[in-house]
Amino acid sequence: MKYAFAATALTLAIACLPTISDARQPLHLISDDQLAQMGQEEFAKMKATQKMSTDARQQAAVNCVVNSLRAVLPAPYSTQAWEARVFVDDTPNAFALPGAKVGVNTGMFRIAKTQDELAAVLGHEMGHIVARHTNERVSRQLLAQTGVQLLGAVASRHASAQTTRGLVNAAGGGAQLFLLLPNSRTQEAEADQLGQRYMAQAGFDPAKAVTLWQHMDAESQSRPPQFLSTHPNPANRLRDLAARAPGLQPVAQSARRAGRNPKCF
Repeated sequence: MKYAFAATALTLAIACLPTISDARQPLHLISDDQLAQMGQEEFAKMKATQKMSTDARQQAAVNCVVNSLRAVLPAPYSTQAWEARVFVDDTPNAFALPGAKVGVNTGMFRIAKTQDELAAVLGHEMGHIVARHTNERVSRQLLAQTGVQLLGAVASRHASAQTTRGLVNAAGGGAQLFLLLPNSRTQEAEADQLGQRYMAQAGFDPAKAVTLWQHMDAESQSRPPQFLSTHPNPANRLRDLAARAPGLQPVAQSARRAGRNPKCF
């Protein structure tokens, strides 16, 4: 009877569902603490089952970029101890998980040739976390697959982490929800904007976000990277990044004068 609910509550619960329209309506049904715990557990599984790089230079570069970006994130993300790992995988991909975890595939170094381009990738991924996009897409998936059970067990905020994890497993497992479900184009555009701002505030060159996505677009001509799944139209993305870059250059220059001048490569 763990997820049993009175039949009479069904109509009321459905009536309380948020209306999904073209307007932006973020949906957050899971507590950030629960999601962070699950993200940390998923990352631990990845480290236990996937081969990690022994290239000290690559690992140091990722750590440097992540720490430089972390310093300019809003609280509480700026005070969290972010952990980053490089995984041996030729697919050019990177990701961030709730719970302050970052993963980078070795294949990403084929695309991100400078510290600024790597900062564009990781700023984008960390932007997803700050914007709580993972919570939003997991919530929508759970809502779609667990219906009233989710409303009763999670939306009420009285569910334990164990109960929430059970719902996640029922909806397809942690890896499916955290890593395989695509972000929406709106979320991708938001992460682009946040990531480019963060890289400028950290002292990286915001114009290199344009070159990074040019490299990614060229790569996709031969074998579409997982990283590009459901992303905005490449021409539109490049246009928007290029349009923002000049206005962010003074931000980057100010950051360097203040001592934020990363040397990660």
